[in-house]
Amino acid sequence: MRMPSHPLLRRLRQDQSGLALIEFAYSLPVLLALTLGGLEVANLAITHMKLSQLAMLVADNASRVRASIDEADINEIFSGAALSANGLNFAANGKIFLSDLEPNRQDAPNTGQYIRWQRCYGSGSFTSTYGTTSNGASDASMVDGMGPTNRKISAGNGTAVMFVEVAYKYQPLISNSIFGEKTIRYTSAFNVRERTDQAMKNAGNLSTSQTATCS
Repeated sequence: MRMPSHPLLRRLRQDQSGLALIEFAYSLPVLLALTLGGLEVANLAITHMKLSQLAMLVADNASRVRASIDEADINEIFSGAALSANGLNFAANGKIFLSDLEPNRQDAPNTGQYIRWQRCYGSGSFTSTYGTTSNGASDASMVDGMGPTNRKISAGNGTAVMFVEVAYKYQPLISNSIFGEKTIRYTSAFNVRERTDQAMKNAGNLSTSQTATCS
């Protein structure tokens, strides 16, 4: 014998008005994950673009300094770099290495390239991958120049190359759990244009704390 169905229970069993809401609740976590992941991918791509442009900007500007180069010129170049890296909090999380690469003028077998001087910007905990001041000055340890393997840059006789390495600890938009902790590095190099004196000058007698020496 069937018990009569209560009208309220019958209406609840037949009611489908909340179906769309339930489906949305199931799909919301997936939709949210895709949205946040997409935002993080976009942020990473923009960061790569900015850092690549930053390396080119510094190398290009350093190569354009005419006649001779001074500590004040370096400070101006890095001031421009700080503006270019706006939004990345680069000063705290990154570092720029600007190196003057030249032939070392040594006789064989010590003929090669050397870093005459190197200047830095940023307080990120990085060291240069390709060398520091005076590396290669008296030996052939930098005979092929600076840069990644099979893509090294060297300077011709009587000139110099401004070689820039940018290192940056990626700052996620959402969380490190998506890509993990990442260190991004870019390099760029420009031959000096009209400068014939490559030695670093300090016409303004700036103190060590006022210059961009690497520490």
